[in-house]
Amino acid sequence: MDWKIPLFKIYWDEADVELVKEAIQRGMFWAIGPNIEKLENMLAEYVGIRYALVFNSGTSALHTLLLAYGIGQGDEVIVPSFTFIATTNAPLFVGAKPVFADIEERTYGLAPEDVERRITPRTKAIIPIHYGGSPCFIRELKQVAKEYNLILIEDAAESLGASVDGKKVGSFGDAAILSFCSNKVITTGEGGAVVTDSAEIYERLKLTRSHGRAETANYFSSTEYMDYVALGYNFRMSDITAALGIAQLGKIDRVIEMRRKNAEMLSAKLSQLAEIEVPHPPDNSFHVYQMYTIRVKDGQEQRDSLLAYLTQKGIMTKVYFPPVHLTHFYKNELRYNCELPVTERLSQQVLTLPMYPSLTEDEIEYIADGVAAFFSQKGK
Repeated sequence: MDWKIPLFKIYWDEADVELVKEAIQRGMFWAIGPNIEKLENMLAEYVGIRYALVFNSGTSALHTLLLAYGIGQGDEVIVPSFTFIATTNAPLFVGAKPVFADIEERTYGLAPEDVERRITPRTKAIIPIHYGGSPCFIRELKQVAKEYNLILIEDAAESLGASVDGKKVGSFGDAAILSFCSNKVITTGEGGAVVTDSAEIYERLKLTRSHGRAETANYFSSTEYMDYVALGYNFRMSDITAALGIAQLGKIDRVIEMRRKNAEMLSAKLSQLAEIEVPHPPDNSFHVYQMYTIRVKDGQEQRDSLLAYLTQKGIMTKVYFPPVHLTHFYKNELRYNCELPVTERLSQQVLTLPMYPSLTEDEIEYIADGVAAFFSQKGK
């Protein structure tokens, strides 16, 4: 469909074009090259962490991170069901069992008290997500992880740049993953990263990312034999992609400022509607609005009607997220039967509206008027 207002638009400028052009015109080092290390150093500095490694996707990053921590058969990993499915699939990739915990209503992140209730002797790690650009209650989750000696992995795929009391998400846990997929705060089309303070985990990640090869030089431009010392994959990001990442990361603060300004304008208009609830992050958190999600208080039937109504007006909306534990694969193939009342209730209410840096005031007005018109006609 040709949307009048799509759910997201990629924000780019000439810096993106020029850096990618330079990488291409170099005529070599398109796979492993200098932009990889530069982007990794920039990410580590931005998040406030010692190490960063880039990957071909956030999913690959999370898969590799679980391998690096030795998580496998017989282990349990506590995850939300209110997330993109990669979060919950990653434990399955390594033979572990994802255990679903419920979420809380303020940030849509894992509820610390419910996480604690799900811990067993087999629990090895907790993977909370920072939903849609909003930090979850990560300090409280970190305390739970510390008390039970569990690995805390932040899924910050949607929230690069978000923070709690000035401390960036991704810097609270033992490690974190990021995503640069096309709808994220900054994007390389596809791509991801791991950030961590652990030198040991960093070295394991490097091996697994590139075939288990102990690399001491650029493999494609060296005659040196490099031994294969572990099982690995080809999860590398290309140097051309990294060039785009450098350009995108260089303007992230401006991009976030634009997102926040647009979200503020949209909230000012929509908060007047009693039928919905707009985002209201905790006072100590910094929301970067990778997504702008409202809640339709009357539930799924009215939410779905609103989605259909806005579609007719050319406004794209989407439900983020239907619960993972209710998907065919988890319910019918894996036979999950979970009690997650908050997850199921909120999943029937949430609707993500268009949000991107270049959203104009006229477009914001059009979205808000569309939502208001729907509820006005429903009241007649």
